[in-house]
Amino acid sequence: MLSPGSTIGVLGGGQLGRMLAHAATRLGYRIHVYEPQANCPAGAVAHQEVNAPYEDLAALAAFARGCDVVTYEFENVPAAPLKHIEALTQLRPHWSVLETTQNRSREKRWLRDHGFPHARFAEFAADGDLAAGIREVGVPCVVKTADFGYDGKGQLKVMTEADVPAALKKFAGHPVVIEQFVDFACEVSAVVARSASAAVRVFPIAENIHTNHILDFSIVPARVPAEVLAKAEKLARLVAEKIDLVGVLGVEFFVTKSGDVLINELAPRTHNSGHYTIDACMTSQFEQQVRAICGLPLGAVTLLSPVVMVNILGDAWKWSADGKLAGDPNWDALLAQPNVRLHLYGKEEPRIGRKMGHFTVTARDAEMAFELAQKYKARL
Repeated sequence: MLSPGSTIGVLGGGQLGRMLAHAATRLGYRIHVYEPQANCPAGAVAHQEVNAPYEDLAALAAFARGCDVVTYEFENVPAAPLKHIEALTQLRPHWSVLETTQNRSREKRWLRDHGFPHARFAEFAADGDLAAGIREVGVPCVVKTADFGYDGKGQLKVMTEADVPAALKKFAGHPVVIEQFVDFACEVSAVVARSASAAVRVFPIAENIHTNHILDFSIVPARVPAEVLAKAEKLARLVAEKIDLVGVLGVEFFVTKSGDVLINELAPRTHNSGHYTIDACMTSQFEQQVRAICGLPLGAVTLLSPVVMVNILGDAWKWSADGKLAGDPNWDALLAQPNVRLHLYGKEEPRIGRKMGHFTVTARDAEMAFELAQKYKARL
């Protein structure tokens, strides 16, 4: 066990690292952040911030020596340099988990090889015949870059044959994964934690609504049948065990119209859809990450209230017709509400589509929380 006072290293300096730092320092841990860009959100609340490329092995090794354990807030940290430092500190999760989940081809293969339900897919190398691959999987389908994708980046729906030329142009020279299009009823997700002693906890399942491929609302409890919740929780537990997780992991699912639950993506870190846990659970996903990687007992995941989480993007700021920043959102619209909690990430510059913060709304049931969340978002 790493006692309070130990140093937790975080690779990545975004908002997930910032919220992890809040949870860790409340428990008495020190936080060191390693992030290529200076003045990052996590670095602003850390004890130490190191700015260097992930491929700078000397800087990375020096960082690792100063930490009792190293974790991630961002799955697109290159795995290769981590192999260089695994003898210098504890990496939790292990770099092999990161390597599997940051590449869509490896992730899909891992799901297939371990018998997890997922959409049918095919892989094609950079010089492969993409048109033949699309024919093999069938239209409609989704073409995705194999490496480093999130929030809908690096993917394109091919809904009809007329969309094929655009896909050939967009992905020319890139390795891709082509997935069968799933006409799902809804999307849900689970945040699962697993300790080094193999204890597992799954937070309540969230129902997710996306806009332009970016998470907009997470509704908890998810408005799906009990058997769907049970399937998702069971699959999340099994993934954590099979991948030998030590830490937390987000599992995204498609729920089909027939009630099947398919795994869409894995993220070996805290998850956007788990932000509701800060305000509505006995233990937040960020405190759970600290507990898991430091060898502390995992916390209770009891839901204290129905809740909806709403992402706040740079779109909420006022913009002039020529695209210049013209004013802040109407924060009073949120802060005047007794059932709203506002979380801002300390990012210096708002941009359209950039995640700047989130807020949560609690209510007597999920439907009421969702209705209020939509109303409050519109007032921003």
